[in-house]
Amino acid sequence: MLKKGLQLVLVAGLLLFVVQCAKRGTPTGGPKDETAPVLVRADPPNNTTNFNGKEIRIEFDEYIKLKDLSKNLIISPPMDPKAQISPQGSASRYIDIQITDTLESNTTYVFNFGESVTDNNEGNPFSFFKYVFSTGDYIDSLTVTGVIRDAILREPDNYVTVMLYEADSTYRDSVVYKEVPRYVTNTLDSSVVFELSNVKAGRYKLVAMKDDASNYTFQPDKDKIAFYDTFIDVPTDSVYVLRLFNEELAPKPGRPKQGAAQRIAIPYVGNPDSIAVELISAKPEGFEKLITRKTGQDSLQFWYKPQTETDSLVFRTLANQKIDTAFVRKRKLKADSLQIQSASSGLILEEPYVLNTTIPVIAVDTSKIVISRKDSTLVEDFKVNLYPKKLQLDLRFETAENESYNIQMLPEALTDFYGAKNDTLNFTASTKAYGDYGEYDLTLQGAADVQHIVQLITEKGDVKRELIGEPGKTFFQFNRIEPGKYYARVIVDLNENGKYDSGNFLKQVQPEEVLYYPDLLDLRSGWYPKDTFILTQE
Repeated sequence: MLKKGLQLVLVAGLLLFVVQCAKRGTPTGGPKDETAPVLVRADPPNNTTNFNGKEIRIEFDEYIKLKDLSKNLIISPPMDPKAQISPQGSASRYIDIQITDTLESNTTYVFNFGESVTDNNEGNPFSFFKYVFSTGDYIDSLTVTGVIRDAILREPDNYVTVMLYEADSTYRDSVVYKEVPRYVTNTLDSSVVFELSNVKAGRYKLVAMKDDASNYTFQPDKDKIAFYDTFIDVPTDSVYVLRLFNEELAPKPGRPKQGAAQRIAIPYVGNPDSIAVELISAKPEGFEKLITRKTGQDSLQFWYKPQTETDSLVFRTLANQKIDTAFVRKRKLKADSLQIQSASSGLILEEPYVLNTTIPVIAVDTSKIVISRKDSTLVEDFKVNLYPKKLQLDLRFETAENESYNIQMLPEALTDFYGAKNDTLNFTASTKAYGDYGEYDLTLQGAADVQHIVQLITEKGDVKRELIGEPGKTFFQFNRIEPGKYYARVIVDLNENGKYDSGNFLKQVQPEEVLYYPDLLDLRSGWYPKDTFILTQE
């Protein structure tokens, strides 16, 4: 009995020890699974030839999910109707493909799943998994590779579609608007490099698109496009560089809408400078009009006076050699009121003080404008410039460092388009010291003897400063720059119109070349960096 009791005590002690050990920590479940799913088998097998089936089953060694399949899966050539893929939203050891399209003969088909195949537990991707079959006797194996860039931005978009169109006797450039390509791939979200695989020998047109609707057809009002200048012959060892751009749309006015009692808003696309607007309905005696366009707005504003007696207005528009007529039924709306606001919070040395207006200002009485310094002494010599079509005006006068200025506009100093005048307005603006700004010199080396535009842009892509140099100019000096981080951008302005010009696919015109100085500029107060940019133009 004593021996049996001793055994019971030992067993109880051992159980207590095990329980205590169990309380000291929690199981970790072993190391984290970092292994991607592994293909076990496929039916029919991958790289099958003489394929004539409608169903495909692909088996993996563990449960998988299909993540963001609509973004990742690229089927080349495209199928219409699209193949049905499962599972959708649930876990499975299989991918099942149901083909409903009529397959072309002697054609290699590629299902590129991108990053969509992941294991069910940890989400480890089976990157760029491809299932390939051919309806002919062999698998096409040639490739076309290249790089995607943006024509004006530092980085291109994600998920850029790259396509090959067969350049046979039926090829027309209009094919990108209505036909799907022969081969297609996608850069996905992490690379600017593309590879079109399993291509057969032949001649092709190489095109890329940021395809908004994912339908492989070009919609100029939504999609960016890029193209290689000439047809390419496959096989090829070339690495092709494609620059994405937004086409400048053909100028086209929309339907006019009444914006205020005596103002009509006319939406537009394209270049508004090429749009003419005329009121063709009956006009009262002394009728006047003014058309304005404010930066950042997508409508022309048609201001008119005096008020018309008719209950509707008839407009005629001319754009792109097309004449349209539009009616606007008048409503009882409030009249616009004149308001004046400063365009910036401060005053940059040696630059004008800009004011924005809500109604075009067409006259100024400078005798009713008083500019004084912080010691109350007056600025006697100043000039006011009016820009009614831009809804702006500016004041120009000599400024000093670390000075504060009060600008007072007495009643009736400004007169707007309707004849209304301002009440008393007061603005305060201060300057900084020259040492509070940065300066920057950029020398272009290897530049062609053409006009260049050099811009300083923020990290968000906003143009902060711009200099336009005539042909042959290679030295650009920026003074009084607000401290901050900038990129230097060079536009090769071939047509010398002082702005960046985009491309056009139908005309086979490439966008003007834009080059970025590789380093981010950290411009600080009192700093004066000088850089040389060796241009390597394409």
